[in-house]
Order: sequence, then structure tokens, then C-alpha cells
Amino acid sequence: MEQRLASARTHEGVRVAYASVGHGPPLLFVGGWLSHLELSWALPAERQMLECLGKGRTLLRYDRPGCGLSDRTSPAEPSPERELDVVAAVMAEAGIERTDVVASSLGVPLMIEWAARHPGTVDRLVLYGGWARGADIATSEVQEHVIGLVAGSWGLGADVLTDIFAPDASAGTRAVLSTYQREAASPETATALLRLCYRIDVTESLGHVRAPTLVVHREQDRAAPLDQAQLIASTVPDARLEALPGRSHMPYVGDAALLVNTIRTFLGLPVDVSTKQPTLTPRQQEVAALVAEGLTNREIGHRLGIDERSAEGHLERIRLRLGVRSRAQIAAWWVATRDD
Repeated sequence: MEQRLASARTHEGVRVAYASVGHGPPLLFVGGWLSHLELSWALPAERQMLECLGKGRTLLRYDRPGCGLSDRTSPAEPSPERELDVVAAVMAEAGIERTDVVASSLGVPLMIEWAARHPGTVDRLVLYGGWARGADIATSEVQEHVIGLVAGSWGLGADVLTDIFAPDASAGTRAVLSTYQREAASPETATALLRLCYRIDVTESLGHVRAPTLVVHREQDRAAPLDQAQLIASTVPDARLEALPGRSHMPYVGDAALLVNTIRTFLGLPVDVSTKQPTLTPRQQEVAALVAEGLTNREIGHRLGIDERSAEGHLERIRLRLGVRSRAQIAAWWVATRDD
């Protein structure tokens, strides 16, 4: 499967990149605080989760302003209103009037607010690993420490957050996640979005959600406490809570298959779906490893005893096999698969 990239513009003129993959009725996926459409598609664990989740659907997701492929400079501090404007822009550009929604992490309070305000646009709502009141997901001391760490040392901050978000990830996936976060956003954007995570409060909107709702949460999630899921499920009319074993916040780390099957069951889709992971020939693996080292095509050719044009041909075939577009994606895929 290959994702198709496009863009929309908010009413403030901010360009928002979004991706679609697959075919069928739409399924909007609204992710956590940071994202990068290309690097996430190159991360095997995340890509497999997305492909399995959206099989039989047209899965749409986007990079919020300041992140990934979207405009890196935003006109103002992120806010719930601006985030909802992004959702509206993406849905309008993609021609979507109604859709099922899967929201994760920061996407959860945002899509609670969206569903409460726009009940006619959401058929079914899945809320994974989220919260309704950001102030309650950590003490004020912890919040200040995390924000200060990200603002003052983004490299170390990304490593610490990887430990919190994905304690069960393989060494390769963890290595890519740390780099992924730093590539996804500047420390200024990351800090601003963390502040939004901690200050957002949609408790007053919970009772106004009308879509059938599944709240799914891992019991020992280290980033979002289970009691926030319990609050959401007990307040949204007729919502159902599924507490799953596990402690990783990232949906694609840990028992991702159980999570995906739980969501697909609620959406009325077949379960136990699987996707075939791309593989490379031994020569292509050599080339991918050298790309991950940062070598140019000429340098790769010299190292392997082939001409530059042959190295370029190998690189193009790797792109086609992996369904990616850039050298950065190839490098991310290579690093992530070393210990998976």
C-alpha cells in the first residue's frame, strides 16, 4: 500500500499536509501531539498498525501545523479552536461530510469537542489512550519538568518521552522514535503542543457527544492514566470502555493486534487482518544500510564497487518496495528493522 499526499489550508492560511491510503468509506485517524506523515509510514510497527486498522477503508490522517510535512511556522499558539479548524480544512479538502473517527492521545479531547459540536459529521467514534482534562494527567511539578526538558534539551526530552510513551518497543523502534520526534517538530512547537495537552479541558462537552463511542485504553498507560478513560466512558452517553492489558501509550507498540481488532470489531469490520511487510534483497539491504549512514549515491557506489547510476537504480527499487519517497524514510525503516 502506498499513501497519497495532499494538502489543505485553514482559514488562517496555514497549509496542512494530509495522507490517504486504501479504498472504501472514509476513516479519519487523528493522532497524538507530534506526527510526520512520511517518517511514520517508514516505521514498520506504525505502518503495519495503520494498514491493518484501515484495511477496507480510505484511511486519512494529517500533520498538525508546525509538524511533519505541514507548514512549520504557525501564526499563533496552538489551541483547540485552531486544531478543530485543521480538522474542518482536511475534511473539506478531502470531500468528507461524514466519517468514522479513531482518535489517539491528544486527538481524543480534540475529537470529543469536534463530535460534540458537529454531531452530523461523526458516525462512530473511537477514543484511544486519551484524556478529557489535561491538568489531571500529571502533577503540576511533572508537567513543568517535562515542558522544561523539551524546551531546554529537545534531544534528551525526546529520549525521555520515548521511554514514557513506548516502554515495550524494540531497540530499533525506540531509536527511530527519538529521531522521529525531533524531526517531526522544533522544540518550540513541541513545547507549545505539550502545553496544549496539559491545559485542554473538554469535560463540559462529554455529555453532548451523540455518536456511538468506544473508549479503549491500556490499563497501565504511562502517559495517560486509566481514570481519564473511565471519566470519558462514564460521561459520554452510551459509551463503552475496553481496558486492555499493556503500558505503552503508542498504539502500535505492545499488543497492537489486540487493539486493532478491538477497534475494527466496534466499527463492524473484519478482524484478524494482516498485511505483508516489505522485504529487501541482500543487495538492497546493503544499499539501505549505507543510506542510513548518510552516504550519497556516488559514495554508495564507491563502497559497493558499482557505478553511481547502479546505486541510484537500487535506491529507486528500494523506494518502490517500501512504498516510500525519501532517503530519510529508507534510513528510518532500516534502523527500525535492525532489532524488530
